[in-house]
Amino acid sequence: MKIKVGELIVKYMERLGIEYIFGMPGAHILPVYDCLYDSSIRSILVKHEQGASFMAGGYARASGKIGACITTAGPGATNLVTGIANAYADRQPLLIITGETSTHIFGKGGLQESSGEGGSIDQDALFKGITKYNKIVERTDYLPNILNRASNLLLSPNAGPVLLSFPFNIQKELVDDGLLDRIRTERRAYAVPDASQPASALADLVLAAENPVIVAGYGCIRSGGQKVVSELSEMMHIPVATSLKGKGVINERSEYSLGSLGVTSYGNAYQYIAEKSDLLIFLGAGFNERTSYLWDDNLIGNKKIAQVDINEDQLEKVFKADVAIHGDVKEIVTGIVERIKANGKNVRKHNNIRKTIKGLAGNAAESDAAVFQSRFPLVEKFFARLEKVFPENIQIFDDNLIFAQNFFNVTTGNRYYPNSGISSLGHAVPAAIGARFAENKPTFAILGDGGFQMCCMEIMTAVNYDIPLNVIMFNNSTMGLIRKNQSQQYGGRYIDCDFVNPDYRFLARSFGINHKRVATESDLDHVFGDTDFANATNLIEIMIDKNTFPNYVTKR
Repeated sequence: MKIKVGELIVKYMERLGIEYIFGMPGAHILPVYDCLYDSSIRSILVKHEQGASFMAGGYARASGKIGACITTAGPGATNLVTGIANAYADRQPLLIITGETSTHIFGKGGLQESSGEGGSIDQDALFKGITKYNKIVERTDYLPNILNRASNLLLSPNAGPVLLSFPFNIQKELVDDGLLDRIRTERRAYAVPDASQPASALADLVLAAENPVIVAGYGCIRSGGQKVVSELSEMMHIPVATSLKGKGVINERSEYSLGSLGVTSYGNAYQYIAEKSDLLIFLGAGFNERTSYLWDDNLIGNKKIAQVDINEDQLEKVFKADVAIHGDVKEIVTGIVERIKANGKNVRKHNNIRKTIKGLAGNAAESDAAVFQSRFPLVEKFFARLEKVFPENIQIFDDNLIFAQNFFNVTTGNRYYPNSGISSLGHAVPAAIGARFAENKPTFAILGDGGFQMCCMEIMTAVNYDIPLNVIMFNNSTMGLIRKNQSQQYGGRYIDCDFVNPDYRFLARSFGINHKRVATESDLDHVFGDTDFANATNLIEIMIDKNTFPNYVTKR
C-alpha cells in the first residue's frame, strides 16, 4: 500500500516506541503534523523550540527511552541548538524531525530555507558537531538506509541526537508502506568485548589494596548497576565517591558514602582520596574539570587506577589506568563480586571508615576552605526538609547544582539529574516537564532567578497539559556565579550580573499556579505543611543574599 512519507515517518516513530513528541508546528512541517493527528504519539506544543529539545532530553533521561522533538524549517530548527548540544554532551537518544523548503526551490531564496544552497543557512553544517547523524532527505529511494542508520544510533549503548530534515514536497511523496519492515526499530543485545581477563585483574587489585575507593559516575545508573556497586562497596568495605551526575549510585546516607567528588563539594571525598586511598576504581565516571578539581595530581598520583566504561572513548582519556575495561558497568562489577566471593577473601574490615569520614567532615567545617561556612542556612534547611519528606520517589532536575551537591543526600530511591551536559541556563524547567510526562512522581526543577527568566514561559506548557511541577527558584537578583567570580577574582568590579526581578507572586497568579515565598525558617513550615507537591504546579522562591558566596575559587 502506498502512503505519504509524512505518514511513514510517524509510523516509524511509533515502532521506535515514541510516546510523546515536543515541538512547535510551522508551514514546512505541517504534512507530518497532519499525520500525527491520527497517531498514538501525543504531540506537545511548547512555547519555544529550545524548550522542546530540553523536554525531549528530560523525557529521555527519566524514561530511558528515545526522546523526540519536531519543528519547522529555519528558525524552528536553529532554536533547537542548545538543547541538542546538551543531549549530545549527555549521550541522550533524541530523534529530531524538522521541515524544510521544497527541493525545487533550493538555492532560490525560499522562506526559511536551510539547504545551504544559494547562500542560505547550511543546516547540515550547523548541526554536524552536535548530532550523531543529521540529514536533509532530498529523495525517497534511500529512505530505508537513512532510517536504519538513525535507528542504529538511537538504540546503541552510546546513543545521541539524530536529526532528520524533510523538505515539504518529500513529506507528501508516496512510498510503499512495506519499507517499514526493512527498518530496524527494536533494541538488540550488543556484543561487548570479552572482559573476563581484565575483570579478574581488577578483582585482584581490589583484594590487594589497603584503601580502595570507588568513583562512581552516571554510567552506573545508565547500566542499572546501583545495587551491585553497593554490594561490592559493602562486601569489601570500600567507600564510594560519586561524580555529580552519579549522585544516588549508592545511598548517600550510607556509612560508605563519601558524597560527591568535585571542586564545588565540601571536600570529604577529595581529602579521603588524596590522603588515604591506594586504589581508585572509576566506574562509568569521567574525570572532567569539575570532578577532578581541574585534574589535580593529588587525586591520582601514587595510586593504582582501574577504569570501567561502556564508552571506549572515555577509557584513559585523561589518565593512564593499570586496568582499563571496555564494558557494561553492571556486568563487569557483577563479575568482580562473583570472583571475590569465589576467592573467599572478602573478610577485610575497615571499621574506621565512618569515623574517618566524620573526621574529614569536621575538619572541612572548621577550615577556611569549607565551601559554604554556614552561609546559606535557609537553603540548607530547605534541602534537609525535602530529604526528610521525600526519602524516595521524586525526581529532581537541577540547574543550580552547588546547593544540592552539598545539602541533599540522594538515595537509590530518588533520581537526581544535574544540568551537567553543557550546563546551560534555562534547562531545568523544560527538562523537568519532559520527565514528568515519563514518570508520574513528584518532580522538582531547581534553578536561580537568572535561569528562571530564560525558561519560565514553559511553565504554561505544564499548565496547558495539566502537568504537576515544583519550581524551586533561588532569588538574589543577580547572576550568582558571575557575581561570585567578579567578587573573588576581579576586585568587585561588577558588570552585567545584577537585575530587577518581577513580582513572582503576580507572575505565578497570571500563570494560574501556586506561589510560596521563603524568607525565614517559619516560611519553610508553611511550604512543607501546605504545598501539594504531587498534584499541583508550584513556584517556590527562596530568598538569598546576592553578596553571600560559596567559598571555592576556580583557578584556570
